[in-house]
Amino acid sequence: MTAIGFIGLGVMGGPMAANLVKAGFDVTGFNRSPAKVERLVAAGGRGATSAAEAVEGADVVVTMLPDSPDIEAVLLGGSGKGDDGVLARLAPGTVVVDMSTIRPDVARSLAAAGAERGIGVLDAPVSGGEQGAVDATLSVMVGGEAATFDTARPVLDAVGRTIVHVGPAGAGQTVKAANQLIVGGTLQLVSEALVFLDAHGVDRSRAVEVLAGGLAGSAVLDRKAPAMLARNFDPGFRVDLHHKDLGIVTAAAREAGVAIPLGALVATLMASLRAQGHGDLDHGALLLQVEQLSGRADD
Repeated sequence: MTAIGFIGLGVMGGPMAANLVKAGFDVTGFNRSPAKVERLVAAGGRGATSAAEAVEGADVVVTMLPDSPDIEAVLLGGSGKGDDGVLARLAPGTVVVDMSTIRPDVARSLAAAGAERGIGVLDAPVSGGEQGAVDATLSVMVGGEAATFDTARPVLDAVGRTIVHVGPAGAGQTVKAANQLIVGGTLQLVSEALVFLDAHGVDRSRAVEVLAGGLAGSAVLDRKAPAMLARNFDPGFRVDLHHKDLGIVTAAAREAGVAIPLGALVATLMASLRAQGHGDLDHGALLLQVEQLSGRADD
């Protein structure tokens, strides 16, 4: 039985780790919140009191953490050189699958640090939200060595439905940045369309139904519009996290010398929504800002 050390049992990581247990893997998980570790134990996994304990004897280590500094601290340790982090505790041949959404350049540096120790490191961010994590239907975009990808494939198959090796180290994070650019832009346009329809007195539910069947249809419209119409902004993916991701997009675009005028505007609008105190809401709350800008916040 493949032993997996899983670090980060939050909204996404928790159900992903539970699905690995269901698939027959021996999963030991760690999270700074003990309650989340207890949920994994209740699902049949093992609990650890530290990241070091979680990865002891692991064949594969999976990380699902909020941001680049978090994953660097866990894998490389406080020194940033890898001497006191998780990488230093792993045996050569171990595979690390980082499923967080981080900067592409950080993913490349982590892969290089792993290679120095004979450890394969994949950047494998996901798309599909909390429900996709629960249903094990995530889309997983993977960067790294092809041989390492092949080794980790059974683990990835247990948490996702669409798994694609997109290129060398950092490529997975680059594709995820593009994903967040598209999702953020589409959410903004869906928000504007809903306010536009409402201003003209159109039944928005019926409008969304027909729009979804045409060229305007998308997974974003299908999954997000019903909750937006119901004004349910319980987070499937928080504004805070999408704000962080769009920061990755704009920085990577600047580094490559690529113009993303619409993406830059969406990043500004997401930052504004967060500054208004809505960081804990679902990113579909962009609707609230369009309503405010249109003078229809109380309608």
